[in-house]
Amino acid sequence: MIIAVENIFRGLIAALRLKGFEVLSFFESFRGMADTDIAIFSLNPRRIILTEDKDFGTLVFENKASVTGIIFLRFLNKERPQLIEKVLSFLENEDLKTLTGKFITITPHKIRITNI
Repeated sequence: MIIAVENIFRGLIAALRLKGFEVLSFFESFRGMADTDIAIFSLNPRRIILTEDKDFGTLVFENKASVTGIIFLRFLNKERPQLIEKVLSFLENEDLKTLTGKFITITPHKIRITNI
């Protein structure tokens, strides 16, 4: 399952669901939850966090918070048209289980995967 935090583009959530991904939208269900609580929420059952919030990098790498895994999107507003295609292409070629323990940064030009 994927947790889409509040800042995730609704069109991306809809596109993921259309492709069969189970997506829990925090905008729809858990508005206002703190990032640390989202991290804890991701652990049981295991859920991958989908975010555009740089604070999750700080949370994981500096504060050593435990999370299942994070997909961090870095797209400028003018690059939004590429966002859905890039994320779907990545996720359709990955098993969500292999993303456990990873911090994945997706930009219009590259994908970087770091162990956490």
